Amino acid sequence: MERGKPKMVVSDNGSEFTSNAILSWADQSRVDWHYIAPGKPMQNAFIESFNGRLRDELLNETLFTSLAQARVALGCWRADYNDARPHSRLGWKTTSEFAFTCHPRRDLALRYAEGSAPAPVAPTAQPGKSNDRGELRTG
Repeated sequence: MERGKPKMVVSDNGSEFTSNAILSWADQSRVDWHYIAPGKPMQNAFIESFNGRLRDELLNETLFTSLAQARVALGCWRADYNDARPHSRLGWKTTSEFAFTCHPRRDLALRYAEGSAPAPVAPTAQPGKSNDRGELRTG
């Protein structure tokens, strides 16, 4: 990995992101996992936009007949997206060109020490652990 493992992942509540396998991996890898609120894709707008583009440009247009074919097609799409396609938000650079010139800004890293996603209402449940702290009393 060129940049190392992430400190935190923000995802929706899809079953692929709530499985015991992914939660175990996150726990063993010491990666914090935060979920956006159900039905609120704007809380993760960048990835939702990317997923929509991938779906529209590749997945909805291609009938894959094998995993190998899917890997090749995705690799070609990724190369085009990262290496050949300039992006307006990056000053009309490709993502590869932008990444090459981008240096992490330590002041921003300190500013967002807890990540950019809003804090969850409740902590993420870890496999085999209980977050039960008893009833809350109101009034």
